[in-house]
Amino acid sequence: MFLLVLEAAGSVSLTIWGYLLLARGGFWRAPESSQDQWSCATSHGKTHSPDNRPSSATIAAIIPARDEADVIGRAVTSLMEQSEAGSIRVFVVDDGSTDGTAGVALAAGETAGKSEALRVIPGQSLPPGWSGKLWALQQGIVRAHEFAPRYFLLTDADVVHAPDELSGLIELMEAGSYDLASLIVKLRCESIAEKLLMPALVFFFFQLYPPSWIADPRCQTAGAAGGCILIRPEALERAGGIAAVRGEVIDDCALAGAVKRSGGKLWLGAAKKTASIRAYEGFSGIGQMISRTAFRQLRHSAALLLLTILAMTLVYLLPVALVLTGRPMAAMLGVTTWLLMTVAYRPTVKYCGLSPQWALLLPAAALFYMGATVRSALLYWWGRGGEWKGRVQDGKKL
Repeated sequence: MFLLVLEAAGSVSLTIWGYLLLARGGFWRAPESSQDQWSCATSHGKTHSPDNRPSSATIAAIIPARDEADVIGRAVTSLMEQSEAGSIRVFVVDDGSTDGTAGVALAAGETAGKSEALRVIPGQSLPPGWSGKLWALQQGIVRAHEFAPRYFLLTDADVVHAPDELSGLIELMEAGSYDLASLIVKLRCESIAEKLLMPALVFFFFQLYPPSWIADPRCQTAGAAGGCILIRPEALERAGGIAAVRGEVIDDCALAGAVKRSGGKLWLGAAKKTASIRAYEGFSGIGQMISRTAFRQLRHSAALLLLTILAMTLVYLLPVALVLTGRPMAAMLGVTTWLLMTVAYRPTVKYCGLSPQWALLLPAAALFYMGATVRSALLYWWGRGGEWKGRVQDGKKL
């Protein structure tokens, strides 16, 4: 009887993977399809004529930074070396750092010979109701308004931008008349933990926020990746500014939602070369990163947490269990479902620069994410949710 129930559940799992592959906006092809959209826009979009160049307008890059001395220098340098560097002003908001972040940022500007294009802003005290990152962004945006920029680039202190990626993103925005365009940047995949878990982060993100749905004005789905967001100031103002999402922990997607609800047009894709250089301390460091926002994604609902655990068990773990039963029908269902899962995951694994065999390990990655999600809920209930560099941003004691 138990095996019959497993086989019935296996049929459900297979059906779900059929849906994911065929009817969820082609999310699993996003790392490849976004490159095609990128190439199409930059090849056939608006051109860089001398009299009408989208990139001729000022770009204000805002970097919130809290104890980022080990990465901020390379991030600033990458912006100074952009093909559009003559039109970029960089605003680093030093959010109470104690490791010399401000000095490293200033030194990078001097080394690049472009100190005049860099402003390092000492962060003000965090007011009630604001997250640290968003308050830092707000301060940077206020200062950047002095230059009347055509675009704001909201980026992170650990993101190294490829020299031509920003100009390409601007061309894509102009060609598609987008109000906000965002890139999920390449993540470090060097350690065993990173190879197992970071591609899954990209995969799950696109699964939650299919780019084709995000770009569809008829669909309510909205999402963005906080490492690289290019937004028009007028679109930000229509959405209510950073203040409209000031308390959000998943601030990038909240901002995208506010822009879309105000009539803005969105685009989300995968970066070609722009990458995060942040190194995580093995499984523990990545687990902490996931736990920071996972339960917030579930709206702090215990019921949704339970449903998520059951759903992930059904979708990712059950196929492996069916294979291990040794029962012909169960094993066939398990192998078929696991194969579909692997097919869906391979484009992301390839995008992350890993061999195809890593795609077989998506169930193991899913199991780790389930554990991190449970931990996220526990941290929230213990009053330590959303903890990041000494700040608790999403905690509530029972």
